[in-house]
Amino acid sequence: MQRACKLGSDASAPAKMTRRRLGAMLLAVAVTTAVTAHPVQAQSAPPAYTDFDWVDPARARPVPTRLHWPADVAPGSRVPLIVFSHGLGGSRRGYSYLGRYWSAHGVASLHVQHAGSDSSLWAGNPLGVVDRLQRAAHESEALARALDMHFALDRMLSSPYGARIDRRRIVAAGHSYGANTALVAVGARVMRDGRWVEARDPRFTAAIVISAPPFYGETDLASVLGKITVPNLHVTATNDVIQIPGYHSPTTDRLAVFNAIATPRKLLTVFEGGSHSIFTDRAFTGGPALNPKVKAATAELTLAFLDLAYDGNRDALTRWNAAWQPILALAPDAAPPQISAPPSPRMAKRAAAGLVPAP
Repeated sequence: MQRACKLGSDASAPAKMTRRRLGAMLLAVAVTTAVTAHPVQAQSAPPAYTDFDWVDPARARPVPTRLHWPADVAPGSRVPLIVFSHGLGGSRRGYSYLGRYWSAHGVASLHVQHAGSDSSLWAGNPLGVVDRLQRAAHESEALARALDMHFALDRMLSSPYGARIDRRRIVAAGHSYGANTALVAVGARVMRDGRWVEARDPRFTAAIVISAPPFYGETDLASVLGKITVPNLHVTATNDVIQIPGYHSPTTDRLAVFNAIATPRKLLTVFEGGSHSIFTDRAFTGGPALNPKVKAATAELTLAFLDLAYDGNRDALTRWNAAWQPILALAPDAAPPQISAPPSPRMAKRAAAGLVPAP
């Protein structure tokens, strides 16, 4: 009989799970070094952020975070919260264009830094960076990232900010390695030695998945992702290719992850061109003209998705489709009653050419 190994169900569970091959499944291999942010739009006085240097006593593990909080929150009102997980080699300082945009539009975001796979990877002897990257992708760190999300959310909800957060609208989000972390937080799981290895946190009621890598070593993605039921948004680009020694992942892997999620409450957007790092704070990757457009479009899309997921309101998504169609290879469709994504003519042509899987 299969047994479920769930987050918080067994005090020894983290130690047991770190001995499994979870890391190979969850590896995301984006290089997201800290650079100057490219803002979505000019702001004379960007909303302030607050840094927290938390430590999880149960694991003796630091969990630094950066909170982007809306500047004007009406008395008695509550705000949605997005908990964001960075890519390999990133930090809480990254993806600042998203944090600024969200807070400027009334949505709080907590950017979690994962101590075992953060920007510290770039310190030390350059000749050892490949070994450090491989260690960062190990099963122990893959699991620890999901536990970081759980711990950070615990701390945020128990803080003075907690009373101002709408607990019905808490979102797991991430890019690359962080996208896999977000998927684990909303229900991705694997079977190991007759046990389900999982770290689902039911407080997350939606997911934003940017450039999700494949689940390496897993041949049955439907089994890995089939239990995800929350609304989820997936964002990628036709040139969203991951390359690192020992690992290669084309854009088709992002589409395979999307397709393996059974719930119809999902959206997929594919930008034309771009790169894997275009969704980070890097200002020129993917092309100096396209880069700021993709950032602006991605930021806007996330909030249009939340309108649809939580309120059933597709007006913002309809406007988004019209505004950003020139840079899209595949546009999301918001036709009720499902959140789905039929292929656009441009994507159909790419499928015919073998650039993406046929629908």
